[in-house]
Amino acid sequence: MTPTYAIGDIHGQKAELDRVLSMIEVDGGKDAQIVFLGDYADRGPHSRAVLDTLIEGRDAGRNWTFLKGNHDRMFEWFMANPIRHDPHMMVELYWLHDRLGGNTTLASYGVDASGQRREKDVQADAKAAVPQNHLDFLRSLQLTHIVGDLMFVHAGIRPGVALTDQTEEDLLWIRQEFHNSDANHPKLIVHGHTPVDAATHYGNRINLDTGAGYGRPLTAAVFEEDTAWLLTDTGRLLLKP
Repeated sequence: MTPTYAIGDIHGQKAELDRVLSMIEVDGGKDAQIVFLGDYADRGPHSRAVLDTLIEGRDAGRNWTFLKGNHDRMFEWFMANPIRHDPHMMVELYWLHDRLGGNTTLASYGVDASGQRREKDVQADAKAAVPQNHLDFLRSLQLTHIVGDLMFVHAGIRPGVALTDQTEEDLLWIRQEFHNSDANHPKLIVHGHTPVDAATHYGNRINLDTGAGYGRPLTAAVFEEDTAWLLTDTGRLLLKP
């Protein structure tokens, strides 16, 4: 089995992305197969640069697969005409809110998204500032990716539902129903979405979101057959249930 690498939620942290890409290249070479688990933008300061890096890698023919996160969809929907608001958001929250980080994403494009401005005015500035290839990239993102006995997805799956019948809402948003399940899923699920202190193997799933959006280190892992390792500055570290 060719090694498959996965990178957790990046959230606008360009320096962390560069760091883990360098570790992957050392471990697996420039042709390494990498799956990105989504949430490329928001909260961190360099969302535009992160998307530039991913698009440049894709266009250079890298063996990279990009999954859609809920934050990527929020960005995509904000740019729609008319603006679409995610129904999962509580009434007082919207993409430009500090807690979600859309304001920080647009700031990386030079757009003022402060709370004093009307949303439609912010969107008009965003439409002038966000490159079309960034919007096309957001629209092209996959919901899942399967390699052998592994299924890569942003948030998780709904237990007991066939993999082919999973909904986009669950794949992007699910938490407790997935996290609390000890079911043997049809595949080992590799996901992000919910920050944890350290990448964790739960037996039926592996969570690689280690809170880069809150200033903590980004995590990359490598999978071969039924074995998983975390990548570190000094090499692989076995990740066991």
